[in-house]
Amino acid sequence: MREVAIVAFGQSDHRRDSAEVSEVEMLMPVLHEVLDAVGLQAGEIDFTCSGSSDYLAGRAFSFTMALDGVGAWPPISESHVEMDGAWALYEAWTRLLTGEAETALVYSYGKSSPGDLREVLTRQLDPYYVAPLWPDSVSLAALQARALLDAEDSGADERALAAVAARSRTAAEDNPHAQVTGSPPPEALLDDPYLVRPLRRHDCPPVGDGAAAVVLAAGDTARRLCHRPAWIRGMDHRTEAHSLGVRDLTRSPSTRLAAERAGAFEAPADLAELHAPFTSQELILRRELGPGLGEGVRVNPSGGALAANPMMAAGLIRLGEAAAAIHRGAADRALAHATSGPCLQQNLVAVLEGDVL
Repeated sequence: MREVAIVAFGQSDHRRDSAEVSEVEMLMPVLHEVLDAVGLQAGEIDFTCSGSSDYLAGRAFSFTMALDGVGAWPPISESHVEMDGAWALYEAWTRLLTGEAETALVYSYGKSSPGDLREVLTRQLDPYYVAPLWPDSVSLAALQARALLDAEDSGADERALAAVAARSRTAAEDNPHAQVTGSPPPEALLDDPYLVRPLRRHDCPPVGDGAAAVVLAAGDTARRLCHRPAWIRGMDHRTEAHSLGVRDLTRSPSTRLAAERAGAFEAPADLAELHAPFTSQELILRRELGPGLGEGVRVNPSGGALAANPMMAAGLIRLGEAAAAIHRGAADRALAHATSGPCLQQNLVAVLEGDVL
């Protein structure tokens, strides 16, 4: 199989409200950052793929405005997914695998601040039986968390959830792009009131605006553009049933299957970036990915989605953070995960490796 690597990664500073800038103005500095890192101009990129949501923007085909910022003339080879940018990366990866392109630019962005995100996300639910009830994303995550805490074989409790929050947001203190950093110890967090029982505010992701971008390159081009490329050794994505009522919300078989198909269980990773917007979801993902996580594995050293969760970009950021760790020699083998939909409905897993130093 043709070798393809992530050779550059950039992201914005994630903020609760970026009303003073448009999506394009938020995105452009990130695009310039990744292109400058590899010494390429936009016109030298063979394929461009983006991820965003018209529901967040409140208008149809909103991604075309960002595409104008990238530069659509002279005509370019371009595609778009109405999903997190991790799935745009997957499309670009397959394009490079076929040999139809040598380089690709992948970007995604989301501005949640203009509207009520919890209401907006109800539009992704089953339109016949669930969406008319308007169950918001936090309430659905609380149902999943309650199921996990009540499961006899999970070993989870509210202190375990608080420990995930404390560890993630303490780690985010070293991340200059994080929206939320620092945390009291788990015991102190348990004194906070519930937001939606059994979830407290620290169990939930911050709502904010942000953007991210990566550059992919194949073979010798990747080696020329980056001193230590993050080679994508495998990547796969799977989905659960759309109906929440037919799922066991304490498990994520799609994550396990995607990890297996991506080769995550062939050797343990020394770093993992897991897209777990809620603390309970990290416990579920750890359970499913266990064989691929080495002893002493560092999980979400960036702080993860509990430190910054820009819609449509947080999953791409997980892959970018994992790749950046390989670029700087902080990891040799990394596992990256992205999710989309309620209660870990759709999941993508990628395995990244760096050349031996």
